[in-house]
Amino acid sequence: MAAAGQLRRRLLLLAVPWRWRCSPRRGAAGCPPAGQVRAAFLRFFEERHGHRRLPSAPVRPRGDPRLLFVNAGMNQFKPIFLGTAHPRSELAQHRRVVNSQKCVRAGGKHNDLEDVGRDTYHHTFFEMLGNWSFGDYFKEEACSMAWELLTEVYEIPKDRLYVTYFAGDSSLGLSADEECRDVWLCLGVPASHVLPFPLKDNFWEMGDTGPCGPCTEIHYDHVGGGRNAAALVNQGSPDVVEIWNLVFMQYSREVEGNLLPLPQHHVDTGMGLERLVTVLQNKHSNYDTDLFTPILDAIHKGCGGPRYQGLVGDADVGHVNMAYRVVADHVRALCVCITDGIYPGFSGAELVLRRILRRAVRFCSEVLHAPPGLLASLVPTVVEVLIMDVINENEAAFQSSLERGRRIIERTVQQMEPSTYFPAEVAWSLYGNLGFPLDLIDLILEEKGISLDSAAFNELALEDAKQKAGGPPAGQLEDTNTRLDMHSLAQLRSSNVPATDDSPKYAYTLGQHGQYEFSPCQATVLMLYRDQSLQKEVGAGQRCGVILDRTNFYAEQGGQASDQGYMIHLGQQDILFPVESVRLCGGYVIHEVTAVETLRAGDQVQLFVDEAQRLACMTNHTATHLLNFALRHVLGDNTEQQGSHVTAEWLRFDFNTTGPVTVEQLQQVEQVVQDVIKRNEVVHTAEVPLMLARRVQGLRAVDEGYPDPVRIVSLGVPVESVLTCNSEAAMQTSVELCCGTHLLQTGAMEDLAIISERQLVKGISRVIAVTGSQAKQAREAGQCLAMEVDSVSLRMKERSASIPEMQNLSKEVGQLTKMVASTPVPQWQRKELQTILKVLQRTANTAIKKLEMQQAEEKAQSMLAKHCNQPVIIDTVPADSLSILMKVVNQLCDKSPGTSVLLLSPQASGEVLCACQVSKNCLPVFSAADWAVAVCTQMEGKAGGSPVVAKGSGNAKGMQQALTTALEFAQSKLLK
Repeated sequence: MAAAGQLRRRLLLLAVPWRWRCSPRRGAAGCPPAGQVRAAFLRFFEERHGHRRLPSAPVRPRGDPRLLFVNAGMNQFKPIFLGTAHPRSELAQHRRVVNSQKCVRAGGKHNDLEDVGRDTYHHTFFEMLGNWSFGDYFKEEACSMAWELLTEVYEIPKDRLYVTYFAGDSSLGLSADEECRDVWLCLGVPASHVLPFPLKDNFWEMGDTGPCGPCTEIHYDHVGGGRNAAALVNQGSPDVVEIWNLVFMQYSREVEGNLLPLPQHHVDTGMGLERLVTVLQNKHSNYDTDLFTPILDAIHKGCGGPRYQGLVGDADVGHVNMAYRVVADHVRALCVCITDGIYPGFSGAELVLRRILRRAVRFCSEVLHAPPGLLASLVPTVVEVLIMDVINENEAAFQSSLERGRRIIERTVQQMEPSTYFPAEVAWSLYGNLGFPLDLIDLILEEKGISLDSAAFNELALEDAKQKAGGPPAGQLEDTNTRLDMHSLAQLRSSNVPATDDSPKYAYTLGQHGQYEFSPCQATVLMLYRDQSLQKEVGAGQRCGVILDRTNFYAEQGGQASDQGYMIHLGQQDILFPVESVRLCGGYVIHEVTAVETLRAGDQVQLFVDEAQRLACMTNHTATHLLNFALRHVLGDNTEQQGSHVTAEWLRFDFNTTGPVTVEQLQQVEQVVQDVIKRNEVVHTAEVPLMLARRVQGLRAVDEGYPDPVRIVSLGVPVESVLTCNSEAAMQTSVELCCGTHLLQTGAMEDLAIISERQLVKGISRVIAVTGSQAKQAREAGQCLAMEVDSVSLRMKERSASIPEMQNLSKEVGQLTKMVASTPVPQWQRKELQTILKVLQRTANTAIKKLEMQQAEEKAQSMLAKHCNQPVIIDTVPADSLSILMKVVNQLCDKSPGTSVLLLSPQASGEVLCACQVSKNCLPVFSAADWAVAVCTQMEGKAGGSPVVAKGSGNAKGMQQALTTALEFAQSKLLK
């Protein structure tokens, strides 16, 4: 056995490209490069222990709106842990898996952004090396593999490694994980290096609810030398750091907080590549490894300042070394995120990326004193130019904000009393208006030895959050009757309850006259689900989920809304059970109903879908595929779908783009769709093995969550043709993997109109479209609005000499502008009309100003003739608006610079307008604002303005007395 073990280890070492050494005596030249470290990890688990190697998922999470970024290797495997993976999907077949996952921890629960730069081991972006077991091996094998890799392959000295295990928690009724402890002892780890730790250190949870369990961590002592560093484990010491965490998922945290054993045990391990490379390259800092040194050298070359020295804390004078670490880390995160389709923006992950970029810009500019453009220059030349453009654009945008913010902070600090907090209102303004991340504000204040009034700032943030808070209406809770919990899923499978056969959802045909015919489906109730438990019987009036052996209802998935309809007891036509929603969970289709009478397992039922709603969804889903094809055809093959949603009323489609779609492109997209509709192409569908589907040219990446076999939907080209080797047929039409329901021929779509197009964030656009009669209505509405715009444009060209008439036209343009913005019309037409209306509005405003100036000129001349060379002019004058009255006052003062003027203008409504201007020679004794207030108060009105000009209004009843007051007020000021 011993000889066999030695042979096995020799063979393994031959398969590894490097004879790993961690001796302190070895120089940097003899250290393994990061690429080989990663490769050795993957090959160890793949070749030695039969794991399937998977590629990294993108850092933009798929199907998990609660996550901003993929922040752990396990994110893509959540459906397995939760038991919701489709039993026929590739994902559900995994037993042993290994990969290196791109992770970003910035924003959300796991947020390392503010720690980056302060130490030498925190990062926003990092790689997580991980191996997983899904119901296969458990603690003994997981620990053994980890120990073998670290000590025999990487040859890390055993005396430098310490392992921790869960010490138990009496409040949860959990005993210590002695099984794990004993595994480590059996592997030869000294008892002094096997350490127990409480819940907060050695118990891992996915979230507030869901799979969880004890974990064991492996820590490395950078100092070594035969010392016992057990006291430094989990104490935040930079010399003793965690390098690998092995999680044993054996419990489920329920909503009530209690723990239940999982029906199947899993292993989830994670080891940061950056920390592992630090160990193997005999460094103390991640930033001293070959993952960062080339970037740090490029920063030095770009800014020309002192070199990076690895200093931290007080030793890092001027925070120069911190700036190096921040910029090096952040530019990696920016490149990875942008490559995966996340661009700096104004919400969600995009907002976080914007903060990362601005934090990097601030350190480049203010600490490293680098010239503009340094950040983008750090991006390797192999990276797409687009990424450089995005970074440059955002860097330039923030530079001006950074300078303004710095001036605001400097001015505020100068005005502050000693030993006081920086005002929260100013910090909130910087945060909200200039886009300053809070950690930047804290850093700048920290450099000045000042603290922010955090309590007051948090109050402002809480108040803002309350204003923005949305969510379901009061009393509307997330339904739990159609979301099977993992214990119920496991119970169904252990009871051999078969997955629902939902193939009847595709059982529809075209009738003799071209109408769609949907056949009812007969089924048996297998189980009922209510209050998170499986039940055999549900009483009348109770809401529940119904699991059937087969169904013709479409469950919400793939972006398409679920079917609606009803079911009846077989033979009882008069009692309907309305089906409100339908969901798919782990292969079981759950129909949400409110029982009108008792429902029992074993009951025979007949299912009827709402045909109008189903047909509308089919139409819009086929239209979505066609729209996707048309966008790629018009905008280019790099256009990729980023999300979609299909309902009976409309369809929504998100896609990547470099800028807003033009009017011409929108028209071209609609034309491509209409051409296919007119040809009434056949919609071909077929189920094919996943392996064959991957060969289809132009097909977007196939997610391993798809069931195998997969369903291909091809418009106008038979599936057999697109599957032919080297066939380019799929490039000429729409071919997609899709489980949705579709039209049988495209002609039933009748028409498609894109009624909205906007950028969600930088690089991602969203279109909303309607089909059939709704598209026709949108086009008719667009034509009506176009006629109204033409009418206004024609009347505008006549150029009426009347101010009221021109004001009415301006008002009409404003009303039309609102109607064009809110009415469902083709988006290309909306853009055209909005362009025309903007020009008309400017024309109307210019004409009104010109007419007002002419009228003011005439009235001013008349007033000057009446009050020749008077120091004060107080009078009444007819004027159509306060704007004209103010212009008359301005004209009088311009023509007679030493004169102060106050004019009243009675209106037909009984209101009196007031405008005044004081000669600058009379300041500061004589104030226009005070003058207007005195006069308008006499007329029971209000006024306001500056010392030079002011305006207001009042009631006509007090006008004569107001004129007297105006004269008396002026005399009292001028005689002083």
